[in-house]
Amino acid sequence: MPKLLIIGLGNVGEEYAHTRHNIGFDVVDAFVIKHGGFFQSKRSADIAEIKWKGKIFICIKPTTFMNLTGKAVKYWLDKEKIPIENSLTIVDDLALPLEKLRLRKSGSDAGHNGLRDIQNILGTDEYPKLRFGIGNNFAKGMQVEYVLSKWFKEEIPVIKAKIEKCVEVIESFAAIGIDKTMSLVNNLSFKP
Repeated sequence: MPKLLIIGLGNVGEEYAHTRHNIGFDVVDAFVIKHGGFFQSKRSADIAEIKWKGKIFICIKPTTFMNLTGKAVKYWLDKEKIPIENSLTIVDDLALPLEKLRLRKSGSDAGHNGLRDIQNILGTDEYPKLRFGIGNNFAKGMQVEYVLSKWFKEEIPVIKAKIEKCVEVIESFAAIGIDKTMSLVNNLSFKP
């Protein structure tokens, strides 16, 4: 059975739960819950294995903290013998408006510490990423506080709809490939 590595980026710890920066964890949680899986703590990550439509999804939430994510990603790619193009990294993105998702085969870290560490450890930025727009509704100098904050009440309906769509994107990525999936998702707009 072909294997995929689904990586949700976030920080471990109750204080980070359901913050903007942890949306990768929330998306992977939603995918695993939908498919009846559960997480176990293993090396450098909480991990769940899902079987769906003839494929195995190794879903990880790295427990290394955001800035050291690359170590967990490399370990699980190597351990499960998964080619990098069969991985999907789900990440928050300040540069994307709240109503947007962006799926790409490659691309820079765009200043994101988790992506930067993955790129440094893997030696490439050529790996698929699903970027979850979190907007940039913060005052100058308040970026860290903003990304580590919880969603505003009025944003919750959009966030829930986008998480559901991200679960579909993971399934579509596995079923029909990244090119067709990009054309389905990159022009969508989620309005409150």
